[in-house]
Amino acid sequence: MMKTIRLTTAQAVIRFLKAQWIELDGDSNLFFAGMWGIFGHGNVAGIGQALEQDGEFTHYLPRNEQAMVHAAAAFAKQNRRLRAFVCTTSIGPGATNMVTAAAGATINRVPVLLLPGDTFSRRNVGPVLQQLEHPLGQDISVNDCLKPVSRYWDRINRPEQILTSFPEAMRILTDPSETGAVTISLPQDVQAEAYDFPETFFEKRVHFIPRMIPDHTLLLRAIELIKKSAKPLIIAGGGVIYSGAEESLAAFCESTGIPVGETQAGKGSLNWNHDKNLQGIGATGTSAANQIAKEADLVIAIGTRLSDFTTASKTQFQNPDVKFIGINVSPFDAGKHSALMLVGDARATLEKLNQMLSEESFSVATDYEETIQKLINEWHKECDRIFSPSSDGKFLQGEMIGILNEFMTEKDSIVCAAGSLPGDLHKLWRAENGDQYHMEYGYSCMGYEIAGGLGVRFAKEEGDVFVMVGDGSYLMMHTEIVTSLQENKKLIIILVDNHGYGSIDGLSKSLGSLGFGNKLQQRDPETGKLTGDFLKIDFVENVISLGAEAVRAKTREEFGSALKKARENEKTMAIVLELEPSDVPGYESWWDVPIAEISEMPTVQQARKEYEEKVKKERYF
Repeated sequence: MMKTIRLTTAQAVIRFLKAQWIELDGDSNLFFAGMWGIFGHGNVAGIGQALEQDGEFTHYLPRNEQAMVHAAAAFAKQNRRLRAFVCTTSIGPGATNMVTAAAGATINRVPVLLLPGDTFSRRNVGPVLQQLEHPLGQDISVNDCLKPVSRYWDRINRPEQILTSFPEAMRILTDPSETGAVTISLPQDVQAEAYDFPETFFEKRVHFIPRMIPDHTLLLRAIELIKKSAKPLIIAGGGVIYSGAEESLAAFCESTGIPVGETQAGKGSLNWNHDKNLQGIGATGTSAANQIAKEADLVIAIGTRLSDFTTASKTQFQNPDVKFIGINVSPFDAGKHSALMLVGDARATLEKLNQMLSEESFSVATDYEETIQKLINEWHKECDRIFSPSSDGKFLQGEMIGILNEFMTEKDSIVCAAGSLPGDLHKLWRAENGDQYHMEYGYSCMGYEIAGGLGVRFAKEEGDVFVMVGDGSYLMMHTEIVTSLQENKKLIIILVDNHGYGSIDGLSKSLGSLGFGNKLQQRDPETGKLTGDFLKIDFVENVISLGAEAVRAKTREEFGSALKKARENEKTMAIVLELEPSDVPGYESWWDVPIAEISEMPTVQQARKEYEEKVKKERYF
């Protein structure tokens, strides 16, 4: 007879989660590092009781449910998807607060398990507090909002349903081609119900991650495409780093001479000073990468979604004969741009291709190698120019990035997500490895930065975590500073105060508008518009009021001193900077933001004419 153990559904869930392991290349570890959660009537007596009774599965208390999912996603990303967190909420606003961050996790292909509480499965006491009633049916709750942003979604209406639901959830979470946010809704009455669960359900489970190699025939076709190419280019995405393929990529480039442009997620795939690293590519890319991309006749996209920033809205590749090879664990991503699909692990595939090409003695032509090196040298000089003090004495964002880049070590990490900083960092940051540069740019979610930095801090044992955040993002979600203090997880926050949404203000003006609605200004009582004095927000005092430390830096010298103080400090500290707007230009690239076809504003009319010419370069694949 099958042995059973009587537990509540919530107790069984915790016991199951504690038994999940993951294995890659012979190394295994516990998959879940614990559970984030704010308790309410939808989970306090179920999941909350189970966690308290268990005492081993660590609970972490955030200040906001969206922030905790950001932190969980950042933790998984920094751990290269080999570790994850669980997030629990009550019903209602706690659950819907997770939607934004769940979308980010799914878009960025990183695992996080969401366990929102739900209304009564038995229904007889409904509507309960925070319950959404819908005339279309009684099985609809606010948790249905999580369906489109989840890779797997389920609702548990009977205790025994977890026996089939949670193993499927684990399959998705640990599959590199499927992973993202996974949501399992837990009605509050079902959480507390007891059931005789089979003991085998709680035995240790090891989820093995294979290194798949593409079909041999497709590999041969890829070899032929590479051999026929005169100006091949690699785009290195986040999949290179998740696969641990950095050394394999370097070996491939060194043996073939093919250069590499990096996406935001792939930055650090090669050391910045590698002689084949063109660095950032696309709308926020370098002059070197984008000039090479324009003439490339073959693009080898490795572990990338090929977003519009990477492809410059499909205008970056102007060679009419350009062809694509897609190397990706996901067929959905591998086939983009009508690519030859090599569905497989980045490291294993690169090693196989390198072996096959070495037998063919393939290498790019000398004149192409010389062009690559010339463009890289020119970019390094341009980057040095931007890092240098301006002639008028103003402290600019580009120089600030250079100072921070020089100050950080290879064991430190920088975290960012939105505003003008990601564009400048993608171009300028000299990443030494894939762990040093952490950018959330799939969703580019304002408010991610501090919460994401906290997740990175949980994932790192060595080095400091530097969070770069604009004042607009800071005001959206800064209270996880309190969590960093509670958990003794030190962050160094670089807070750039430009009195509003400076990035979009600049974009608006570049499109012929005037920056409407982007500055933190008071409403003018006469005009009724937000054109009055700037709001006087003391960010230093705000940070201090939360229990952390903060200083204001107005010059490059003060910034350098503040960085040293923050390094020596034992707890979270913010450095508040008022900088001139970013003056780092774009390089040989474009981003499609449609402009009003009809307008009374002459500046918009002119911008529309220019737009209509540029959009003609977009390709359809």
